[in-house]
This record gives sequence, structure tokens and C-alpha cells, in this order.
Amino acid sequence: MSIALRNYLIITGNYWAFTLTDGAIRMLVVLHFYQMGYAPFAIAMLFVFYEVFGIVTNFVGGWLGARIGLNRTMQVGTALQIIALLMLTVPNPMLTVVYVMGAQALSGIAKDLNKMSAKAGVKLVAGAADDQLFKWVAWITGSKNALKGLGFFLGAVLLSWLGFQGANLALALLLVLGFIATLALPEGLGAMKQKAKFSGLFAQEPAINWLAAARLFLFGARDVWFVVALPVYLVAIGWDFEWVGAYLALWVVGYGIVQASAPALLKNAKRGVGVHTALLWSLILIAAPLLIWAGLMAKLDPSWVITLGLALFGAIFAINSAVHSYLILSVSSLDKAAMNVGFYYAANAGGRLLGTVLSGYAYQTIGMTGCLLISAGFIVLAAGFTFQMSRSLVAQTAR
Repeated sequence: MSIALRNYLIITGNYWAFTLTDGAIRMLVVLHFYQMGYAPFAIAMLFVFYEVFGIVTNFVGGWLGARIGLNRTMQVGTALQIIALLMLTVPNPMLTVVYVMGAQALSGIAKDLNKMSAKAGVKLVAGAADDQLFKWVAWITGSKNALKGLGFFLGAVLLSWLGFQGANLALALLLVLGFIATLALPEGLGAMKQKAKFSGLFAQEPAINWLAAARLFLFGARDVWFVVALPVYLVAIGWDFEWVGAYLALWVVGYGIVQASAPALLKNAKRGVGVHTALLWSLILIAAPLLIWAGLMAKLDPSWVITLGLALFGAIFAINSAVHSYLILSVSSLDKAAMNVGFYYAANAGGRLLGTVLSGYAYQTIGMTGCLLISAGFIVLAAGFTFQMSRSLVAQTAR
């Protein structure tokens, strides 16, 4: 086994373990606090610090990784997630909104340190070959999302079997294994030879700025109806917790499979994979939330409308996400990979924050149909920013 492949497998293995806990904790918090009588908007607010600190962490984390090495930032992220899980093992009376928001803040820092380290690490171990880079990025991203789906199901099952506290303890023990694996990574992975300056975070190339803006609204479009509105809506129309967890898990697993398969699905593209690919699939995606909205407005069976509509949305969104994840690494130089990825995923976290807050508020005020219309509008904005990225790259090439 080559050293590059060995390091890639270590990075991927830890990312898998972390992702299982990340998906599970999301489902645990949503279902447990809904069971305790919290309103949808109140549940959404529990995740605000998770997303806010994710933005800050991505922004600073790329700079930190360039200074101390991605192996260290990955280890810190994994350790913080273990602490966050253990914080949620306290008795129910101690699980106040402020306390849970604090635990979610730690989890947000942990998740995005781990994610930034894994994605930038792939760029470093894959080298300069675009074909290899796209395959490895698509695989780690797709398999991560498949496991996040399993995490949703795992969270729902553990909640039924072990209760909220027992479930979080079991997840913490699982993640200890991931932490141990990261100790085998080489020291100083991805650290710049010259210490990265913090001011460098603000000196992004125009194409990266446009791609980050597109990413913000792309993920806002997903989370505005997926994070809080969808599971609460499914429970409201009569689904059991286990069925909600299983369904969302199956969706994310399928989403991950499509994402990992993106290189094979796009291999016959005449112009190859590039910004034009992201623009095309963004335009196609606009139809998905509008079709679901039309089905609900027509008073069709909501279970079937959501099931089929979400499958369509997931497949198209997965290809969009895979191409985006490839583009940020493709346009980044090796020495700035960590900083560019950190900046880009700060925008990703911003989109999740925007979508999460709107998911609870919009569902509570204008219902699921309102959430879907907001989603369609966000995708239009994402497509517009992707078009601007294309223009920026053309102008850059012409200079």
C-alpha cells in the first residue's frame, strides 16, 4: 500500500467515525427535544451555536491547519466531539437550552475542524492529478454522507434503545477509536513552510469568492426544509420516530452513493468536469423543490410527494455537491489548500446556519410549502453566483 493511500484511508476512517456521531447527535437532539415539547423554532435555535461556531472554525481552521498541520487539527476536532457527546449524558433537568447550545457549539467547532482537515488532506495526499483528486474527493464526500444517513438511523434507534444519555455515551466511545487512528498520520501534514499569515484569509481569489457564495445558498436551500421542517412535518402527519430516522437515513445513504458515483456518472461529459457542470446541475435542481411544492399544493398524498420529491432533490443535489467539493480543491494551489478550503467551508457553514434558522421559523410561520419556495429561491441565487465564477475564471485566463 502506498503512503498516500495509507494516509487517505486513515483520514477517511476517522471521518467516517466522526460522521456517524454527527448524524446521530443531530437526530437525537431533534427527536428528544420535540418529545419534550419544544416548538420547531426552539429546536432550530438549539443548533444556532453549532452553525455559528462552524463558520468561525472553518474560517480560522484553515489558517490553523496551515500553521500546525492538518493531523493536529483533525485530532483536536475529534477530541472536542467526544467532549460534546459526554456533555449530553447529564440528566434531563440539566439539559437546558443554554447548556445544549453550548454542547452544540463544541460539536460545531469539532465537525468543521474535522471536515476541513479531511478535505484539505485529500488534496495533499492525492497530488496534482485531477482525475485521482475528483475520485478521492467524491468518495470521501459521498461515503461520509452515506454514513451520516446511517447516523440519523443510529441516533433514532439508540434513542429508543438506550435513551438520550446512553446513546450519547455509546457514540463517544465509538469516536475514541477514530481519534486513535489519527495518531498514525504524519506530523505537520499540510503545514506551510512559511508560517501562514492570518491576513491571508481575506485575500481570496475572485473565483473562490463566487464559489463560496454559491455554496452558501446551495446548502441553505437544502437545510431550509430538511433540518427541522422535514422531520417535524413527518412526525406531524403521523410517522413514528423510528420511521422518520430510517427514512432520512435511507435518503442520506442514497445521496452519499450518488455523490460517490459522480465521477462515473459524469465521465462521458464532452467538456470534462468544471464550473459549467456545476451551473448546469444547479439549474436542474431548481425544479425539485418546485415539484414537491406543487404536489403538496395539489393536495396529493404528502407521504408520497415527500418520498419521491426528496429522492429527486437528493440525487441532483448530490451531483452538485460533489462537483463543488472538487472545484474548490481543483482551483486551489497545494500551499493554500487548507486556507482556501477553510474559507470555502465557512461559507458552507453559513448556508447551514441560514437554512437551519429559517427551517424552524419558516415552518412555524408559513409551513412546509413556504420552506420549499425559499429553497427554490436560494438555488436560483446559487446558480447566479456559479455563473459569476465562470466569468471570473474566463477573465483570469484571458489576462
